[in-house]
Amino acid sequence: MSETHTVRLSPVGVEFDVENGETVLNAAFRQGIALPHGCKEGQCSACKSVLLDGEVDMLKYSTFALNDMEKESGHVLLCRCIAYSDLEVELLNYDEEILAKAIAVKTFKGRIARIEHLTHDIRGIEIELGSPIKFWAGQYVDITVITQKGETITRSFSMANTPDQTEKLCFIIKKYPEGKFSGELDSGGIKVGAEVTVVGPYGTCFRRDERQGPLILVGAGSGMSPIWSILNDHLKSGEKRPVYFFYGARTRNDLFYLDRIAELVGNHSDVTFIPVLSHANDDAEWQGERGFVHQSVDAKLKQLAVDGQGDVHACGPPPMIDALQPVLFMNGFETERIFFDKFTTSAGATPAH
Repeated sequence: MSETHTVRLSPVGVEFDVENGETVLNAAFRQGIALPHGCKEGQCSACKSVLLDGEVDMLKYSTFALNDMEKESGHVLLCRCIAYSDLEVELLNYDEEILAKAIAVKTFKGRIARIEHLTHDIRGIEIELGSPIKFWAGQYVDITVITQKGETITRSFSMANTPDQTEKLCFIIKKYPEGKFSGELDSGGIKVGAEVTVVGPYGTCFRRDERQGPLILVGAGSGMSPIWSILNDHLKSGEKRPVYFFYGARTRNDLFYLDRIAELVGNHSDVTFIPVLSHANDDAEWQGERGFVHQSVDAKLKQLAVDGQGDVHACGPPPMIDALQPVLFMNGFETERIFFDKFTTSAGATPAH
């Protein structure tokens, strides 16, 4: 029987067990305790905490996430911590709502049921599960598949469907030049019918209930996936609040779901869709907004004079998120009203999601 240790979290007063060789973060996930997290690979610092008591060993991590001075002062990354004794840990970033809505991370078996070409570099896939999964709109899972050549690939992708669809998950995936998962989808290495293992749910960028003010949704590339889930889940909830849905793309050829969006906007007068094209200078027929999506968000927030009222969910590549953050702060949004899904690069050099 493997040895276990107890982890005590302050200031929230939560305790849980961690097994030999298991990271503190994975132990929490397994027991339905949603600690702050992002990449789960020691690269993003979202799970940075202070070790008050006990002994740990740290798996390999990036010094950008935890520098030497922080390590010397007792800071740790929970996704890299292996416990060698009982631990007391002080959480630096935590959300009572996240802890209250935690869902235990589980493993599911499934198969790829559909692969769809949405644009030249955006793919849609559907996975049928053998048993139902519970998740919140905006969360993601880790998907493991074995290619036709026998290579095992694991990548993180956000669900595009709503949580009421528990046994068929939809994903929107961007193809990258060096991307193994997306590349195998196109080359036939991953085919319809392929068996997959799905582990989750993960992520804290999920939709919050019963909030006031407008809902600002910002996506780019495959960032459409969690945004689409959040948008449709909000509409199904029956809550009434203005929704401003921004989507950044390079050209009109990079836009998709336009028919579905048009139908949705037609049925819900409180939803405004604002596509923004960054490389449309030569497109005389484009009547929409031009430039970068964060610029359009800034202009709209100033026009609405929302002054920090409402919630922002933004999902996409790091440059978009980095550009958007100062825009939101300058428009009065506090950090507790901003939810980011900043797509990181995995160890395999393929951006997650």
